[in-house]
Amino acid sequence: MSSAAARLAAAADNASSEAQSLVVDMRKALNSMKSIAVDYERAGKDDKVKRLEEEVLELMASYEDCAHLAEAVREVPGAYQPSDQTTDFKKLIEAEVNKVKGTSRVSGDSQRLLRQFKEAVWDVHHAGQPMPGDEQEDLVMTTTQNSILNTNCPLTMKPIIELTNPVRSMDCRHIYDKIPILDHIRRSKALNCPVAGCPKVLHVAKLVCDEYLLMEIEELRSSGGGATKPTDVEDVLDDDEDLMDDGEDDDNE
Repeated sequence: MSSAAARLAAAADNASSEAQSLVVDMRKALNSMKSIAVDYERAGKDDKVKRLEEEVLELMASYEDCAHLAEAVREVPGAYQPSDQTTDFKKLIEAEVNKVKGTSRVSGDSQRLLRQFKEAVWDVHHAGQPMPGDEQEDLVMTTTQNSILNTNCPLTMKPIIELTNPVRSMDCRHIYDKIPILDHIRRSKALNCPVAGCPKVLHVAKLVCDEYLLMEIEELRSSGGGATKPTDVEDVLDDDEDLMDDGEDDDNE
């Protein structure tokens, strides 16, 4: 990597980290606004609840913009093409933002957060009842769940809320215990994500722990999130046992 490319990568990393910190602050602000709205609802101050909801909508728009920017800036070093002409980094970043918007999970996250805000207010006087427009319990369950994909490390089965060094793949978004997943990558011939059914290939450089991940884990911990079922993760031993069983069946025949 050239010195210019290294400087660009460092600058992009710093800018992305700053944007992610702002996203984290927005999530914290949303949680505070949710608590205030619940207090207003209990006090019968409907006008203030409505005003807060409008402000939450504005915050969510800024949240999406900032989160998209954080993801896009991180991709700029890979998209940069050195040339004799001066690079218009503003256009380059805008192009990456447009790409990110088509594939990012951010919009889903913001909708989930807004839904949680509305449900917290609704539950003050209607706990256990579906919100207007909800006709199926499954809808409520899927819209209020945490955005974290796996709540156990697929290698150690340890709950991620207990991990001291969690990392997340930037490609598939699955979370692992850092040392076990690095050991897995070093000694494994197939570098696919160890979560069952995930086709993504793991890259050490794309296993990260940032403020966003730590915040989501803390939110899961606060909500009392538990472990996933064993069937949700890949158990390498099961594959070996299946092969042994097949061999035994052949011998019996």
